[in-house]
Amino acid sequence: MDINTPVTMAIAIIALWIGFHINRRVSLLQTYNIPPAVTGGLLISSLVATIEATTGRDVRFDLHLRDLLLISFFSTVGLSARLRQMLEGGKALAIMLGLAVALLIFQNLTGTLIAMAAGENPLLGLIGGSVSLAGGHGTAITWGQLFEEHFSLANASSIGMTFATAGLIMGGLIGGPVGAWLIRRNNLHSSEPASEMQHIESGNKVTYIIELNSVLTAVLLIALCFALGASIYGWLSGVGIRLPAFLTAMFLGIALTNGLELFNIEIDNRPIQLAGDLSLQLFLGMSLISLPLLSLQGAFGLISVVMVMQAIVVTLLTVFVVFPLLGRDYDAACISSGFIGMGLGATPIGIANMNALTNRFGPSHKAYLVIPLLGAFFIDIANATLVQLLLSLGIFQG
Repeated sequence: MDINTPVTMAIAIIALWIGFHINRRVSLLQTYNIPPAVTGGLLISSLVATIEATTGRDVRFDLHLRDLLLISFFSTVGLSARLRQMLEGGKALAIMLGLAVALLIFQNLTGTLIAMAAGENPLLGLIGGSVSLAGGHGTAITWGQLFEEHFSLANASSIGMTFATAGLIMGGLIGGPVGAWLIRRNNLHSSEPASEMQHIESGNKVTYIIELNSVLTAVLLIALCFALGASIYGWLSGVGIRLPAFLTAMFLGIALTNGLELFNIEIDNRPIQLAGDLSLQLFLGMSLISLPLLSLQGAFGLISVVMVMQAIVVTLLTVFVVFPLLGRDYDAACISSGFIGMGLGATPIGIANMNALTNRFGPSHKAYLVIPLLGAFFIDIANATLVQLLLSLGIFQG
């Protein structure tokens, strides 16, 4: 059953509405900053899984627009970045690069020890470690096929998909609460002014006042990030340099906004922020409704134990290492929340966690620079290198 793009977007919007409504009604979800996309998206994806189980048909969403929305969002991130913020984020990024490697090592160590204690193949520990968690679905499938072909490990791909899906859910459920706890416990506040749209409040309705010229300028700048970013992406691919498309768009946004500032050309950032918020919410909605929850039907026993232990490991690492090393400030708390989402699930989950925090406690541009750069390509390169090194050890050869 193929769901086309317009219907996919409509279902994603409905999922977001459901998530916002439930989070407002259930104080626990609001208190612990569970992203609305996670709340509503899990309900929709559960309904989809029920339909698949009862009808025997696969439901496939058209996610081409989702990928474009991600590029649009990161274009706005780049357009909102200033050189001062980038320089501040550079130190945090350098620290996070080392911590990301530490996370990969701990994930594989945890998974391998549990697999060996249960009398299972140690390779299952790698699948339940960085291969599926920090790596995500794509990495899980790739390495799973290799384990099946070269190590005769049955069902490695499907087990990896199960871990990756469980990681997405757990990352979305844990990251927000941990970040909110760090903020409250340390009485942290955002040091950046919120860019609020001019509006009129009447009863329960809010009417935003947006100038058409400002909106057109925002659309033009985002379109330039798309067009020029695509050209640079194509050129880099031609010379053998592979980067995610959204990264080139974000870098173009950074160059554009700082170039205009150099010539004293002022840009109203509020419509850009609005476009970014819209793109992000739709992207998250589409991502969450398309979760393959049926792959979790075998997530019992060893898999459940591994996931619980991995969640404990990344939480302890974040609270006692990541947060202190980043300076124990508000940005550190937001980055910590994103780190959990990225480490257990994927970069979009980390962004969802940070978005839930910044919507409630205030902006953190540094977090939106550090986590995407970390999750875009570095962690995949480090992950592939580490797994390859581990496979050369004797413990994984038998």
